[in-house]
Amino acid sequence: MIRIIFPLLLGIATLLGGTAAAQQPIEIADDAPDSYTVVRGDTLWDISARFLKQPWRWPEVWRMNREQIRNPHLIYPGQIIVLDRSGPWLSVGRRIGTGDGKLQPQVYSEPALQPIPSIPLEIIEPFLTAPLVVDEATLAGSATVVANDGSRVYAGGGDTVFAKDVRPGVERWEVYRRAEALVDPLTREVLGYEARHLGTARITEAGDPATLHLVRAHEEIGAGDRLLPAELPRVFSYVPRPPAGEVHGRIIGIHRGVEVAGTHQVVILNTGSRDGLESGNVLALWRNRGSVEHERERIALPDQRYGLAFVFRVFDRVSYALVVNSNGQVTVGDGVRQP
Repeated sequence: MIRIIFPLLLGIATLLGGTAAAQQPIEIADDAPDSYTVVRGDTLWDISARFLKQPWRWPEVWRMNREQIRNPHLIYPGQIIVLDRSGPWLSVGRRIGTGDGKLQPQVYSEPALQPIPSIPLEIIEPFLTAPLVVDEATLAGSATVVANDGSRVYAGGGDTVFAKDVRPGVERWEVYRRAEALVDPLTREVLGYEARHLGTARITEAGDPATLHLVRAHEEIGAGDRLLPAELPRVFSYVPRPPAGEVHGRIIGIHRGVEVAGTHQVVILNTGSRDGLESGNVLALWRNRGSVEHERERIALPDQRYGLAFVFRVFDRVSYALVVNSNGQVTVGDGVRQP
């Protein structure tokens, strides 16, 4: 399902369309191997990090035919990635000898394994439709569950609910519960509200209140829960690239409300589309070292760059990012900037 709804699209023209990073030479990692054999669980980011100091620039160095460019999924476990240091270039190759000059018979067949994604899709897939960040205006225009069809306080999948203010002409709705405010750590301004996704509903009878069938429910649904029109499946590009302009943001939250995070965990940022951020942007993580007092003077210590994050969902003033690597703990209040 992920491969159908959220395919990987490799926009080479976009990547090479004049960004500052595309004009800078690509640096080979200090310990880059001449070749690497792909194994199950690898991602294109992981593989590229073995060869490049800037792994998010892998789309610029892959030498593939046109079919592979259209579908970078065509890299499978067992294939060999070869580094040509003259470019540098990365290409899919095969060994034809044993290292002693002797040729060995080769078997040619189509891979039967799952292809290699660019980042771990199973981690971010639940976030592509939920949670939803909403503001007060959006909440004010949403529909509201007012009752269940029965004596129970809460409803579940397969049950019927009634809702007021349901917009005519919209058949499918997502059910949410406002969880908590997303607050900027510096200005204390409320940037939005993270709405917890509860399930999906379909209108069976129009009216006010309208009658809806709960197609699925992840949690119990009751009076006061909100409904918003269901989003159509969106084609999402996982092509990594730096932001087009300057970005100075901070981590304002970590998924599940924990205090610290690490690699392959989701963080919430206080910057979004109004600041020029887009899905697919790569950001550097910077640790705030605080300040010290010296001879009655307060001196701010320089920030430390310690990792990278991949932005995969963007709202107006908030975005979600996956920590793709980090040297140490990721904490709320850490900064994000251009890589």
